[in-house]
Amino acid sequence: MFRSVVGRLVTETGRVPRCTRTAARTQRLTAVSVSARSFSDVKDEVQPPFDSSLLQFLVCPLSKKPLRYEAKTNELINEELGIAYPIIDGVPNMIPQEARLLQKDTDTSTTPTQD
Repeated sequence: MFRSVVGRLVTETGRVPRCTRTAARTQRLTAVSVSARSFSDVKDEVQPPFDSSLLQFLVCPLSKKPLRYEAKTNELINEELGIAYPIIDGVPNMIPQEARLLQKDTDTSTTPTQD
Protein backbone atom coordinates (compact mmCIF):
# COMPACT_ATOMS: atom_id res chain seq x y z
CA MET A 1 0.00 0.00 0.00
CA PHE A 2 2.81 2.38 0.87
CA ARG A 3 4.45 1.79 -2.53
CA SER A 4 1.24 2.50 -4.38
CA VAL A 5 0.74 5.79 -2.52
CA VAL A 6 4.33 6.86 -3.09
CA GLY A 7 4.12 5.80 -6.71
CA ARG A 8 0.99 7.90 -7.25
CA LEU A 9 2.59 10.91 -5.58
CA VAL A 10 5.66 10.68 -7.78
CA THR A 11 3.73 10.29 -11.01
CA GLU A 12 1.08 12.91 -10.18
CA THR A 13 3.54 15.58 -9.13
CA GLY A 14 5.19 15.35 -12.52
CA ARG A 15 1.98 16.48 -14.23
CA VAL A 16 0.91 20.08 -13.98
CA PRO A 17 -2.80 20.49 -14.59
CA ARG A 18 -3.74 23.46 -16.69
CA CYS A 19 -6.76 25.38 -15.46
CA THR A 20 -7.87 27.14 -18.59
CA ARG A 21 -11.52 27.15 -17.63
CA THR A 22 -10.97 29.09 -14.39
CA ALA A 23 -8.82 31.64 -16.22
CA ALA A 24 -11.62 32.25 -18.71
CA ARG A 25 -14.10 32.66 -15.88
CA THR A 26 -11.99 35.24 -14.10
CA GLN A 27 -11.67 37.28 -17.27
CA ARG A 28 -15.45 37.34 -17.70
CA LEU A 29 -16.07 38.75 -14.25
CA THR A 30 -17.26 42.30 -14.32
CA ALA A 31 -16.45 44.98 -11.82
CA VAL A 32 -18.76 44.94 -8.84
CA SER A 33 -19.84 48.31 -7.61
CA VAL A 34 -18.78 48.79 -4.02
CA SER A 35 -20.33 51.54 -2.01
CA ALA A 36 -17.58 53.71 -0.63
CA ARG A 37 -18.00 56.64 1.69
CA SER A 38 -16.91 59.90 0.28
CA PHE A 39 -15.33 62.58 2.40
CA SER A 40 -18.48 64.68 2.13
CA ASP A 41 -20.42 61.91 3.92
CA VAL A 42 -18.09 62.06 6.92
CA LYS A 43 -19.46 64.28 9.60
CA ASP A 44 -17.70 65.18 12.81
CA GLU A 45 -17.45 61.66 14.14
CA VAL A 46 -17.14 61.31 17.87
CA GLN A 47 -13.85 59.80 18.95
CA PRO A 48 -14.24 56.78 21.22
CA PRO A 49 -13.45 57.73 24.80
CA PHE A 50 -10.07 56.96 26.25
CA ASP A 51 -10.16 54.50 29.14
CA SER A 52 -8.40 56.49 31.86
CA SER A 53 -7.87 53.33 33.91
CA LEU A 54 -5.05 52.55 31.47
CA LEU A 55 -3.03 55.42 32.95
CA GLN A 56 -1.96 53.24 35.86
CA PHE A 57 -0.21 50.91 33.37
CA LEU A 58 1.00 53.29 30.66
CA VAL A 59 4.30 55.09 31.01
CA CYS A 60 6.36 57.15 28.60
CA PRO A 61 8.51 54.84 26.48
CA LEU A 62 11.41 57.28 26.67
CA SER A 63 11.56 58.36 30.31
CA LYS A 64 9.46 55.57 31.90
CA LYS A 65 7.56 58.24 33.85
CA PRO A 66 3.75 58.31 34.29
CA LEU A 67 1.65 60.19 31.77
CA ARG A 68 -1.21 62.67 32.21
CA TYR A 69 -4.37 62.51 30.07
CA GLU A 70 -5.46 65.77 28.47
CA ALA A 71 -9.11 65.42 27.40
CA LYS A 72 -9.17 68.73 25.51
CA THR A 73 -6.47 67.64 23.04
CA ASN A 74 -7.05 63.87 23.45
CA GLU A 75 -3.37 63.25 24.19
CA LEU A 76 -1.18 61.66 26.83
CA ILE A 77 1.25 64.26 28.15
CA ASN A 78 4.74 63.73 29.54
CA GLU A 79 5.43 66.85 31.56
CA GLU A 80 9.10 66.06 32.15
CA LEU A 81 10.09 65.77 28.47
CA GLY A 82 7.41 68.11 27.12
CA ILE A 83 5.92 65.68 24.60
CA ALA A 84 2.35 64.58 23.87
CA TYR A 85 1.33 61.20 22.51
CA PRO A 86 -1.86 61.27 20.41
CA ILE A 87 -4.82 58.98 21.09
CA ILE A 88 -6.31 57.71 17.83
CA ASP A 89 -9.67 55.90 17.93
CA GLY A 90 -9.28 55.33 21.67
CA VAL A 91 -5.82 53.75 21.28
CA PRO A 92 -2.76 55.67 22.52
CA ASN A 93 -0.03 55.97 19.89
CA MET A 94 3.09 55.53 22.02
CA ILE A 95 5.62 55.71 19.19
CA PRO A 96 8.14 58.43 20.14
CA GLN A 97 8.55 59.57 16.52
CA GLU A 98 4.79 60.23 16.35
CA ALA A 99 4.75 62.32 19.54
CA ARG A 100 4.22 66.07 19.38
CA LEU A 101 6.61 68.45 21.11
CA LEU A 102 4.90 70.80 23.54
CA GLN A 103 5.89 74.42 23.44
CA LYS A 104 6.71 75.80 26.84
CA ASP A 105 5.29 79.20 27.68
CA THR A 106 8.41 81.28 28.19
CA ASP A 107 8.04 84.82 29.37
CA THR A 108 11.20 86.79 28.58
CA SER A 109 10.37 89.59 31.01
CA THR A 110 10.72 87.37 34.08
CA THR A 111 14.01 85.77 33.07
CA PRO A 112 17.00 87.29 34.84
CA THR A 113 19.44 89.16 32.69
CA GLN A 114 23.16 89.02 33.16
CA ASP A 115 25.08 92.29 33.10
